[in-house]
Amino acid sequence: MSIKKVVVGVTGGIAAYKSAYLVRGLKKQGIEVRVIMTPASKQFIGPLTLSTLSKNSVLSEFQTDDGNWNDHVELGRWADLLIIAPATANTIGKMANGLCDNLLLAVYLSAKCPVAIAPAMDLDMYAHPSVKQNLRILKESGVYQIGPEAGELASGLEGPGRMTEPEKIISTLLEHYGQ
Repeated sequence: MSIKKVVVGVTGGIAAYKSAYLVRGLKKQGIEVRVIMTPASKQFIGPLTLSTLSKNSVLSEFQTDDGNWNDHVELGRWADLLIIAPATANTIGKMANGLCDNLLLAVYLSAKCPVAIAPAMDLDMYAHPSVKQNLRILKESGVYQIGPEAGELASGLEGPGRMTEPEKIISTLLEHYGQ
């Protein structure tokens, strides 16, 4: 498989700032990037940053400001890979249960390409049995998981839950899926 077109999904967690480095790194590999942000992610990083780095408009809603439709089916078919980074406990739970209340989840459910996630959440959230069960469901569905890493978390706690660094995500994706 060759990765030439990637949809980067950004969800609402403190690690969303790392998505800028992920987008930039993918572009440096010669990969075309489209970004979809959940509404909550905009509380952590601005769409302008990701639009500038990806060289494409950032999508977040089903309808554009001028009344046109952001076609989730087309986006799901366009990509060679969908990577959701950070993937919060909320989004992981919705993915595992087929819930679809935003554009990113609609693209996920429509995707014809491989899907990968880079979980990011606090230590106790990551250790919660429901999150572990949701991650098992996604793995059984073929979703590839990168991380999380152990380290200092935004809460000040130490342990697993930290989003894998963008450079490592990119090298892992290229190794796993090729380029």
